[in-house]
Amino acid sequence: MSGMPGFVVAIPARYGSTRLPGKPLRPLGGLPLVVHVARRARAAGAVRVVVATDDARVLDALASSGVEVCMTRADHASGSDRLAECARKLGWAADTVVVNLQGDEPFAPAAGIRAVAAALAGDDADMATLAAPIETATQWFDPNCVKVVRDLAGRALYFSRAPVPWARDALAHDRDALPAGLQVLRHIGIYAYRAGFLQAFTRLARTPLEQAESLEQLRALEHGHAIAVRITPEPFPPGVDTAADLARAERILAAQAQAA
Repeated sequence: MSGMPGFVVAIPARYGSTRLPGKPLRPLGGLPLVVHVARRARAAGAVRVVVATDDARVLDALASSGVEVCMTRADHASGSDRLAECARKLGWAADTVVVNLQGDEPFAPAAGIRAVAAALAGDDADMATLAAPIETATQWFDPNCVKVVRDLAGRALYFSRAPVPWARDALAHDRDALPAGLQVLRHIGIYAYRAGFLQAFTRLARTPLEQAESLEQLRALEHGHAIAVRITPEPFPPGVDTAADLARAERILAAQAQAA
């Protein structure tokens, strides 16, 4: 990654998660969850790491952690909207490369964070994101697993909760195995964009496909903006959405500490 321009990591951290209230501050290994995410961003080499939140409890909890916090409005519809306000408040230049790292990814690999920033730097697309090969038909048919289809240049053609691309002949005979010779990809919800496009993106009108699939990135495609998609160099473990996920994360952290 030598020669790659510097990038900032912005972490949207909404306090009022439906499935796990107070999620950013839930303890993991004795530290708030979002602190682990910020540490992953620092390990990736970000020149600045900022947590964008809507709740003073996050600000207070992180006061002694050394993690920078930007207070934002509570009425944002998405993490992108929250980060756009953060970028405005902090006065980031239009060409600043911003990596949007979800606040529930305590094990996001540093190499993956660098890779999405490098994907944007190495492409004139407006956005960049990552994907990973899908390994089972069960995962491919799961609507909670978002699929992405790329063109030959590695840019997104479409994102969907449906099993795409649909291998007509192979699936006519067997839907319990992945089609031979066809790479199917799972989208990883990390993004990079320049601060100027981030502002423009959040001003775009919501689109029919975005609303139908409930996938915000489709808004960019429907408005004609290119998204570079690269294969992650390292796996992204599942994020933390529920109490069970948090318990699993505790076990992973304990195992890592024991192995160290």
